[in-house]
Amino acid sequence: MMTILRTPEERFVNLPGYNYAPHYVDINGMRVHYLDEGQGDTILCLHGEPTWSYLYRKMIPILSTRQRTLCMDFIGFGRSDKYSQEGDYSFSMHLKTLRGFIEALSLEQITLVVQDWGGLTGLTAASQMPERFARLVIMNTFLPTGDEPASEAFMQWRQAARRFGKRMPIGRIIRSGMADADKVPKGVMRAYEAPFPDNTYKAGAAVWPLLVPIRPDDPGAAEMRGARAVFSEWEKPVQTIFSDSDPITSRADILFRRLMPVAREQPRITIENAGHFLQEEKGPQIATHIQEFIDRTPIG
Repeated sequence: MMTILRTPEERFVNLPGYNYAPHYVDINGMRVHYLDEGQGDTILCLHGEPTWSYLYRKMIPILSTRQRTLCMDFIGFGRSDKYSQEGDYSFSMHLKTLRGFIEALSLEQITLVVQDWGGLTGLTAASQMPERFARLVIMNTFLPTGDEPASEAFMQWRQAARRFGKRMPIGRIIRSGMADADKVPKGVMRAYEAPFPDNTYKAGAAVWPLLVPIRPDDPGAAEMRGARAVFSEWEKPVQTIFSDSDPITSRADILFRRLMPVAREQPRITIENAGHFLQEEKGPQIATHIQEFIDRTPIG
């Protein structure tokens, strides 16, 4: 029997730098949490593994000054509902949730900001409903189809995730993905762990690395292959922003810029002294780059 878990609200009280009001919408029988700050054109920010909307807290003050800025928590993460069993998670479920979220909120002319699994899911959604999107900001992610060998760094991470299972040490993993983890206060690490009162809540985090396609017939591979085909002819503005110290997605920005000729119309931005979770380490700098990109590419 499918069991749905909901993290108690008291877990999210007094988190450092996170004074944003929660918003909720029901998607396919699950309560999905999101932040909704500011007014204007829509920015949709999507997190990855094993984080949540807290990852964008340093960027929201800059972006929401002139735009409506939304940050969604995927199922299994943050304040969104969580399945208790790994088998209830799938690429299809996450994609349907995101598409349902966009439709439920009637989002249009979206500037999509993605990182990690936010990219795999968000970019696929954009390729399937392009009429909803105005711009793409692609950060530390990739579009795996299983047609090329996965990197050694990713396979090591995948094997570690399989060993951890629901015992995954969330804070330790996030620290290991930073260029300078010593600068991150302990309270911030506790905030990333807040959605998971105990290991029963970690099924989504445990399984997400294992859902990345590594073979051509893996679930999600066909959808991401289709996304690549769409993006090879994409004409809307694209900005890549990758960090210099992430072994998982190293040089993937070059692949995106080759795949999407329109991406080469924008500068190649590399964030120095930042690891996989570049929003945590260099959030204000990244938000400024995104605002400048939006200013260079007015809608209409």
